[in-house]
Amino acid sequence: MDIQRTDLKKEKQRRRIMLAAGGAIALLGAVVAVASLKPAAPTVDEASLWVDTVRRGEMVRRVRGPGTLVPRETRWIAAPVDGRVERIHVLPGTRVEPDTVLLELVNPDVVRAVEDARAAAAAARADHAALRHTLESQRLDQRAALASARAEYESARLQAEAEADLLEDHIVSKVQYQRSRLTADQYRIRMEIEGQRLRTFADAIEAQLAASAARVAQAESTERLRQAQFDGLKVRAGLAGVLQSVPVEEGQRVTLGSTMARVARPDELIAELRIPESQARDLLLDQRVEVDTRNGLVEGSVRRIDPAVIDGTVQVDVDLTGELPRGARPDLSVDGTVEIERLESVLYVGRPAFGQSGGNAALFKLVPGQNEAVRVPVELGRTSVNTIEIVSGLVEGDQVILSDMSRWKDYDRIEFR
Repeated sequence: MDIQRTDLKKEKQRRRIMLAAGGAIALLGAVVAVASLKPAAPTVDEASLWVDTVRRGEMVRRVRGPGTLVPRETRWIAAPVDGRVERIHVLPGTRVEPDTVLLELVNPDVVRAVEDARAAAAAARADHAALRHTLESQRLDQRAALASARAEYESARLQAEAEADLLEDHIVSKVQYQRSRLTADQYRIRMEIEGQRLRTFADAIEAQLAASAARVAQAESTERLRQAQFDGLKVRAGLAGVLQSVPVEEGQRVTLGSTMARVARPDELIAELRIPESQARDLLLDQRVEVDTRNGLVEGSVRRIDPAVIDGTVQVDVDLTGELPRGARPDLSVDGTVEIERLESVLYVGRPAFGQSGGNAALFKLVPGQNEAVRVPVELGRTSVNTIEIVSGLVEGDQVILSDMSRWKDYDRIEFR
């Protein structure tokens, strides 16, 4: 008969449990070991990277901005009256003088108005002359009346004085003498009145002539205004230079104040640069500027800094002190570089892709003698167009990668191939 052995069965179960536990422990150890491993360093093509060396010395701070060349002196010519463009005599690009007729306008009302003004001014001048002659004649009549009164008074006075002597000799009666005295007094009073009347009349003459002269001046002013409007029908340059534009066409109607033409002096140009507002805080007047016209470099200096910010930029006007190259003309696109300051004996390097003034950055520094680079924290200082100051984190002679390394932001080390 068979005997059942339970001890063998238990032994097999214990062996299976031990194997399962050992396998679980081994699997757990493998998971822990894999988790504790660092990620493998990525491999980067070294030829595609921009690498620069940290240097110590003079660092020139500059800011850069695009701009255009514009004339120093520009004249916008507006329509002096309403009218219709009859003829355009000069086309843009032509050199003109101040009295060059650019175009002609037609307006019958202006012609009629100037003729009426001329007639009114001539009539006012004639009226003034006639009034002056009339008043002068009246003044002569008044002077004659005064002279007559004076003569009569003198005659009566002499008569009274003579009768006074005769009265003492009892030749003339006292009544006759007193009558002569009264007559002399009457003539004296009349003479004084005529003299006062002549003085008053002189003042009245001045007032009337002044009023008449004012009317003449007003008529002549209106005549000059109408004549200027009439002369304005021939639109002149008013400035020696080059005609830049004529934004009207023959037959077109224009209104008072409409832009008719633009004249500029192309031999006197300035540069208008647009500097980003983040870089404009250190700009000062008279700072040195280098303007690239695409056909040569021209020296200049800052003459004006616009106080307003427009579309994120600040306009800077630059006086060009150097000789302009051939081909320089208004509205030509240029690039300008303004020298802010020179820093002596500072540590600096080329400006990295995302380096900001006074900020911190993590740059990859090349490991000497090895084909790899490690990430290091760097404190940045003042910036220029192409360089940036190193405050801490790097030393002279270190080589760092300036290219955009955001693709490897999760790695502290990269390798080269």
